Amino acid sequence: MQRREFITLVSSAAAAWPLAARAQQPIPIVGFVHTGEAKPNASFVAAFSQGLKDADHVAGQTVSIEYRWADGHLERIPALVLELVRRPVAVLLTGGGDVPPLVAKGATATIPIVFVIGDDPVASGLVASLNRPGGNVTGGTIIASELGPKRVEMTFELLPHVSAVAMLLNPNNPQSAIDSDITQEALRAKHKEVHVLHASNREEIDAAFTALPELKIGALLLIPDPLFQSSRTQIIALAARHSVPTIYYTSTYAASGGLVSYGASFAEMYRQMGGYVGKILKGAKPADLPVLQPSKFELVINLKTAKALGLNVPPSLLSRADEVIE
Repeated sequence: MQRREFITLVSSAAAAWPLAARAQQPIPIVGFVHTGEAKPNASFVAAFSQGLKDADHVAGQTVSIEYRWADGHLERIPALVLELVRRPVAVLLTGGGDVPPLVAKGATATIPIVFVIGDDPVASGLVASLNRPGGNVTGGTIIASELGPKRVEMTFELLPHVSAVAMLLNPNNPQSAIDSDITQEALRAKHKEVHVLHASNREEIDAAFTALPELKIGALLLIPDPLFQSSRTQIIALAARHSVPTIYYTSTYAASGGLVSYGASFAEMYRQMGGYVGKILKGAKPADLPVLQPSKFELVINLKTAKALGLNVPPSLLSRADEVIE
């Protein structure tokens, strides 16, 4: 080989080295841990991926996402979180209540944690304040308990003559007690008979609905919980079978056949948190990203379900609806 040819070959190889090195560098891994199941939460995953894309990160190309689902078993969360922390992931997204982010916060003080919850993150100890989270944790919260009294008002606007109301809650969710107390207070202020039903798994959900006829319940209020989100097809079917008007806390229920839902869009919150994860991957610190809260709440009415239950939805409620499903 001539000297000039050799120098050209070496120069070409040297020029390619940085490119080769960059090609071999692994893309960042984002961990996604949730208390629920994958299939019922597919819309949230899609929204999260869209948020990442809006922040110039495409799953499978510029970032890798590893999902861990607890399938409704909260006791699995510590092992799932620890697995992702040891991976290690660049950012950890947690969903389905405050248990995953609290476990994650206890497991790492360095990996950024982004949460989506329905609770008050200051009261639960996740962050120091909403505007200045501090530490390695930030996210978005619906603060669902504040919406309980509004759902009570809508219940009696739709069902003015109902005298007995039931609430279905998961006793294993600490936040449920807070949500339940606030909702019960609003119901008792209207001098209504209140029954509290517990369900911590799908079999107990079935049992709770079986008890409704004997209690002569006129309406059922669902207290927010990841188990119920994962079991929404079952719950909607049971409400139809027992002809119980049921009020839900997010639009995925009404869209799936539930009667009425009022609350913030969890899908929108997951989209926003995808954007937060994208910012962190670009160098932003969780401590500098304020905890986001929804600015819009959706009232969705399913007229097809109302008709099946023999209900006439008052014009005052229809006029305020963000979406009416015919």
